[in-house]
Amino acid sequence: MKKILFVIAMLCASAAQAQKADYRIIPLPKTVQMDSTRVFNLTSGMGIAYDASDPEMARNAQFLRQWVEELTGISLKMTPDDKNAAIRLCLGLPTDKKAKKAKKGVSLTEQQQEAYAITVNDKGIALYGRKQVGLFRAAQTLRKALPVVAVEKAKAAEIAFPFVTIQDEPRFSYRGAHFDTARHFFTVDVIKKYLDLLALHGCNQFHWHFTEDQGWRFEVKALPELAKKGSVREQTVVGRNSGVYDGQRYGGYYTQEQCREIVNYAAERYINVIPEIDLPGHMQGALHVYPNLGCTGGPYPVWQIWGVSRDVLCAGNPETMTFLKTVMGELCDVFPSKFIHIGGDECPKARWKECPKCQAKAKELGLVDDGKHSIENQLQTWINHQMEAFLKERGRDMIGWDEVLEGGLTEGGIVMSWRGIKGGIEAARQHHRVIMTPTDYCYIDYYQLKEQWGQPLAIGGYLPVSKVYSFEPLVPDQLSDEEQKYILGPQVNLWTEYVAYPQHVFYMLLPRLDAISEVQWCRSDQKDFDDFKARLPHMKQIYDRIGVNYCNGVE
Repeated sequence: MKKILFVIAMLCASAAQAQKADYRIIPLPKTVQMDSTRVFNLTSGMGIAYDASDPEMARNAQFLRQWVEELTGISLKMTPDDKNAAIRLCLGLPTDKKAKKAKKGVSLTEQQQEAYAITVNDKGIALYGRKQVGLFRAAQTLRKALPVVAVEKAKAAEIAFPFVTIQDEPRFSYRGAHFDTARHFFTVDVIKKYLDLLALHGCNQFHWHFTEDQGWRFEVKALPELAKKGSVREQTVVGRNSGVYDGQRYGGYYTQEQCREIVNYAAERYINVIPEIDLPGHMQGALHVYPNLGCTGGPYPVWQIWGVSRDVLCAGNPETMTFLKTVMGELCDVFPSKFIHIGGDECPKARWKECPKCQAKAKELGLVDDGKHSIENQLQTWINHQMEAFLKERGRDMIGWDEVLEGGLTEGGIVMSWRGIKGGIEAARQHHRVIMTPTDYCYIDYYQLKEQWGQPLAIGGYLPVSKVYSFEPLVPDQLSDEEQKYILGPQVNLWTEYVAYPQHVFYMLLPRLDAISEVQWCRSDQKDFDDFKARLPHMKQIYDRIGVNYCNGVE
């Protein structure tokens, strides 16, 4: 009798230790067909199989092993080429094998290249990716499906995976997040953690903002003083241009070696790094070092307040274009991204109107005010054209904020629509590519809770998670099906005038990154905010385990 009771007790203990995986993750997969009556149990000592001859697949398998142990305490063995392993990574989708003849000669979209599938049955867990990036996405999905096991129970953990077939691919080819490291400087480790969070949410584009009136953060080896001096401001205003200063010198910049380190780190997580050097405005950090490039000759201290300086690069000075080509040339050497961002926003033109060199250049170019585009706006477009041609020679595409439309958009330019969606709509109608990032939905430097007093200082505004989640980038009521094809995807932007510390960075990012990830990844008919909120607590458990801060309220 005692023996029977012991066996029953052991079975009950085992059942109590087993926790279930949950495939209702963020962002939600395209299709999930589950049989909850049957499960496959994963325990320590089981294996992960992969093609040992493929270093990229081996890296993805190692990522998965790390994530499983991090969340559950289950330690898996790396068992390459083991067909009987509990988890198996396979290149190619099962559906592709059946339709191979039908698809012969048909090129895949970027989204289709990221497609993946997961099956769980009595043989174990199989992850399939059409490309290696798909295997990475599948591994992230499995990671997020894991329960977060209490540390004291981790060693004895057993995870029950309900039988399932998951098929998934993203809605948009461009799924971005921006990070301003110019107003405030953040270490390489912080940027890596930022990238880890983007990867967790299926983002594939990291927009890295390097330069501002308040500091220049990118090393240019041909101009060694540019970053050394242009990155340092003597002090910083306290709060919102209060007139009170902290009296502390502030600086920091990224060496090209550090930038390459970030590029490689991002690439291992299938994220492209888009660098931005904002021109011809937001340039006082550079003008501080090279005052001859300004219209007045300076002096130009690195700005200690927030906002936009009216001192910009002199459009009529031939040395300006030499400077920009030197900077952009080295930027292209460091960043392999097909996309290079030239900014182009918030460039005051008052100096150009008064500058003899700028007016002489406008006359030389034959620019006249046509009633739609001012001479000065056309002058900026001329600069944009020069930059676009320079980047094209290097096989790159130019991105600019939507102000690049004001003087007439360059032929191959990509518009980042931030002042609402109007610029994006206009560009798409002209058959120019667009990235949608309007302030009303995508500026996560705004407050995310109505009650501001209990939150860290923000620039103002109110952008709750629900508003981010409600965004529809394709604007079907204003764009035709053909015009919608020019919308590459949406992006959230984090500007850092009032964000000076890592904890604040991640507080502003999360959980609004969760919301934008479903906008980026899921079909519009899949989205349901109440359902999203029900899935969010598990993501917060993951954030707690990996040690990142977040806003706990959701409005």
